[in-house]
Amino acid sequence: MSASKTAGDYLLGVERSILGSAWRKRLDVAGEGSALALSQAHGVNDVLARLLAARGVGIADALSYLNPTLRELMPDPLVVQDMAAAANRLGAAIISAEKIAVFGDYDVDGACSAALMITYLRAVGAPEPLLHIPDRIFEGYGPNREAIEQLAHKGATLLVTVDCGTVSHEAFKVAKDLGLDVIVFDHHQASDVLPDAIVVNPNRQDDISGLGALCAAGVVFLALIAISRVLRAHSWWQDDRPAPDLLEALDLVALATVADVAPLTGLNRAFVLQGLKVIGARQRLGLATLMDVSKLEGPVQSSHLGFALGPRINAGGRIGDASLGCRLLMQTIPQEAEKIALELERLNGERRIIEQQSVEEAIVLAEEALRRSNKLSCLIVQNENWHPGVVGLIASRLKERFKIPSFAFVFNRNSWTGSGRSITGVDLGKAVKKALDAGLALKGGGHAMAAGITIAPDQFNDFCHFMTQSLADHVDLVSEQNVLFADGLLSGRGVNKELLASLALAGPFGQSNPEPVFILPSQKIADIGIVGGSHVRVRLRSQDNATIDAIAFRSVDTLLGETLLRGQGKIFHIAARVSQNYFRGSIRPQTTIIDLASDT
Repeated sequence: MSASKTAGDYLLGVERSILGSAWRKRLDVAGEGSALALSQAHGVNDVLARLLAARGVGIADALSYLNPTLRELMPDPLVVQDMAAAANRLGAAIISAEKIAVFGDYDVDGACSAALMITYLRAVGAPEPLLHIPDRIFEGYGPNREAIEQLAHKGATLLVTVDCGTVSHEAFKVAKDLGLDVIVFDHHQASDVLPDAIVVNPNRQDDISGLGALCAAGVVFLALIAISRVLRAHSWWQDDRPAPDLLEALDLVALATVADVAPLTGLNRAFVLQGLKVIGARQRLGLATLMDVSKLEGPVQSSHLGFALGPRINAGGRIGDASLGCRLLMQTIPQEAEKIALELERLNGERRIIEQQSVEEAIVLAEEALRRSNKLSCLIVQNENWHPGVVGLIASRLKERFKIPSFAFVFNRNSWTGSGRSITGVDLGKAVKKALDAGLALKGGGHAMAAGITIAPDQFNDFCHFMTQSLADHVDLVSEQNVLFADGLLSGRGVNKELLASLALAGPFGQSNPEPVFILPSQKIADIGIVGGSHVRVRLRSQDNATIDAIAFRSVDTLLGETLLRGQGKIFHIAARVSQNYFRGSIRPQTTIIDLASDT
């Protein structure tokens, strides 16, 4: 792009890239000074120092950031509102051998949370718990009358819901009428009035714990610590019934944290780092089996959790038996673990096919909506024939492609069931809560980046109007700040294993801890092609005559992909992320192109 009189404000003078972004340094002048101070004080290299400074890590915090420990970061679980009441009630139920029912959501966080609770109850000697994961199509999200009646009929006296329940007023009235006490472990947005239950949710409006970034599995993990204290106070632990090692549960906390797109900062980051170690030790049969079936190789990374293991665990809840993922995570029999893992693998392949066709249809609808309006703050598409299990994935793909919050809806029996995904800086869960409070939906909930909602047919138009108006100012603000922040410039030879080592120390990356972006100046496209039907592979040659093999994922039929495919022999500035790729027994950098600008 041509430089203007303010080109000094932009990296390489790029005021508007191919994708419309202004390229700027992530570090301002003060940040550059902090990076230099970090490098001098701790002897870290320039890249790592810049990454730390960009994430607000100062000299005093650097060592603890590079080596986070749960001992330093773990809060007292009782700081969460009503955690003490929940722990005491569960402790009493365990001691008195009550029948406990666990009701989970059908996504990864729900499966992990339910598996955590049931595995713990088994380990401490409680009677075999009941498990219920609702069918996405026939039951929908959250507790329902029929399921609660079945659990009561099977003898449950205590109902524990995980990753759901914060807004389940009617369902819990049924539970109370049947004589069940109810405990909720959740993290979704809460209204002023809570249901008749012990609700442990750091996103309750009266909760001041500051732990609202936890996923449900993180909340459950804190609960297990609190329950163990109660049992210890009652001398429950014996030689033949020792206290379980809760650190072994961090594999599921890490998996849920990444899959649920929770912020990877503070306690969550420590959970994931420690959890990756547990996963790498292959201590949980179900996860180890799924890793083998998924053909995962090399050291376990957070990306494996989000893009390989998570989708497979989700596959049962999307288009098959919703309990499969949770059952796999609790499995102790190798043959059964392999059977479930193979079924999830099959369902995941089927899900991919369904998703691809549905996304193609959704893109057409989205483009039509964008043509009808010069400006949209929210994309909302609907189709009676889509599978309810993939609407969240459709919304995610639309959000990625069009860079605005997106909803996808399918007609399920008597209502429209939808799922939404948001962009950084726009709180979708809060907007859905407002719509629910305004009487524009039958039920709904979520968090900043994702939400689910059910709408009556006669509410649909009003909901669309409300959501568009509600999000407009927030989306406008984000759009005005269409900036790609880069962590630095790299030569071709700078993409190497030393860079990977620095990235590993600063990670894991994800929500609220953005994956670093580097600019590769003046790269010639030496070779190009399409792989996997939807990805564009590129061989770049830099000015120092180094070659880099790069890829632009899911970019075929997008502006980025089309520009690359027409760019043979041309020179571009490349914006890319660099990650670790394990291939044929060795670790090498993988360069993922996310934007480019003409070198003219």
